[in-house]
Amino acid sequence: MKKIIIFVFVMASLGFIKDDVNIVETSVLVTPSSKLSVKGVTNINTFECKYNVNQLKKPIPVIFERIGDKVVFKKTALVLDNFYFDCGGKGINSDFQKILKTDKHPKIYLFLKELKTDNKHTSKALVHVDIKIAGLVNNYEIPVSLTGENNMFITGKANISLKDFEMQAPKKLFGLIEVEDNIEIDFQLEVKEYHS
Repeated sequence: MKKIIIFVFVMASLGFIKDDVNIVETSVLVTPSSKLSVKGVTNINTFECKYNVNQLKKPIPVIFERIGDKVVFKKTALVLDNFYFDCGGKGINSDFQKILKTDKHPKIYLFLKELKTDNKHTSKALVHVDIKIAGLVNNYEIPVSLTGENNMFITGKANISLKDFEMQAPKKLFGLIEVEDNIEIDFQLEVKEYHS
């Protein structure tokens, strides 16, 4: 059987899992070559806040079960510390932390719930993720691309609304600069199975 490679955000092709396997427990590591950022637009410019993936040093436990043509995950989450986002300057970093309500909610949680691969394109999958930001949780369906074998490369984008999390961007220069409601979480993650 090929090595099972999974990540909190998604897992590899369902064909890697034997039919007689019920619940699988493993751990994965996010490699330093990964990228994760939040992108947004103001009425005068765009901005990008990049996450320092070098801070994701600990193995991430992954528990899943295959049910029909789906993989259902249990207690599988990627936790991001808000302070490791860098938007390129002290002022915009401070504004971004205010948007996220970091003083009360210092972390973002991405709970992997379910994955279903595309029967026609085994490198494509649809992932259901609960995202918790600023203390509120919303569910998203995210199309992702999967490549690789020993290490898995997971690429995708999630579009979210600030209003869904009751977040509001601070206004600058007497309200002349405003951030649009929709922001994009862009990820290009390389993960590998962890062996203790």
